[in-house]
Amino acid sequence: MSKSTRGFGFGRRSGTVTVIEQKVLRSSARNARMAFIITALIVGILAMTVASDHMHPILAALLAAPIAFVAGLFVWTLVRIWPVLRLLWWWLPEISAGMALVYGWIALANATPALVTLAVVAPLAGIPAAVPAIRRRVTALAWCLIVRHRLRVCFSQFIIANKSGSLPLILWARPTPVGERVWVYLRPGLSLSRLQGRLDEIAVTCHASSVLVELASESKKAAYLRFDIKRREVLTAKVSSPLTGVIDTENLPSAYTAPTDVPTALDLPDVPAESPLAAAVKSAANTNGKKAAKTAPAADTFDDDPWD
Repeated sequence: MSKSTRGFGFGRRSGTVTVIEQKVLRSSARNARMAFIITALIVGILAMTVASDHMHPILAALLAAPIAFVAGLFVWTLVRIWPVLRLLWWWLPEISAGMALVYGWIALANATPALVTLAVVAPLAGIPAAVPAIRRRVTALAWCLIVRHRLRVCFSQFIIANKSGSLPLILWARPTPVGERVWVYLRPGLSLSRLQGRLDEIAVTCHASSVLVELASESKKAAYLRFDIKRREVLTAKVSSPLTGVIDTENLPSAYTAPTDVPTALDLPDVPAESPLAAAVKSAANTNGKKAAKTAPAADTFDDDPWD
């Protein structure tokens, strides 16, 4: 391994390629050793306890020892190769596409003549380049692969998660109308609020205009996040409307023009003010009329009493 600091690259002195960082390798070795010891002890004790019911304790211990060793070795292997498995996961789409391309070409070359191979390969490469819809789809899928690696660069360069150097697990990505959407599972040492303060730097690294990060789902854990990478603005694009053929654009009414004289007050007729003396007399007359109406006797409905 090269002693260069981070990422892929050629060492200036040794000429080797740095695939996994030294800090990650040391942390993985330490964790694997502890996992082996703990697993071997627990499995050995359990196996000896179960076997001692059917045989002598010494024979049970001799039987439990290889079982504990095999179990511990299995756990040690998983923990030790986890950085390699994670690296393979990051490059799985590219590795799969490369293998499919190479083995597909070999299979066509061995099974069919050269002209038939060319007739099969030419449409596969020419149709996506000639049809705009297919070309845009292929480009969007390619950006999904690119942005996964760009996010990994962000986490390895300026968003350091923890002392061991373990990076978040970048799960998958899919294209959206404005860019890409990527799901990420964080490791200890990172949080949503910390990432929200570095969105400008993430956007620069991903070659995007802006980046939005939020929880992937309200019911999920805080470590499960969703990155929305925005590259273009779709709301400013011109779209065709079915009303263009219905509206008569030649006989449209003239545009409304605002009046030049803007009124500053309401134009209402003048109402003469009533003098205080006339208002007092009118109020007294209304009061006396109401009192007289209340004290007047009610008129008889019938003139004659039918019981007389």
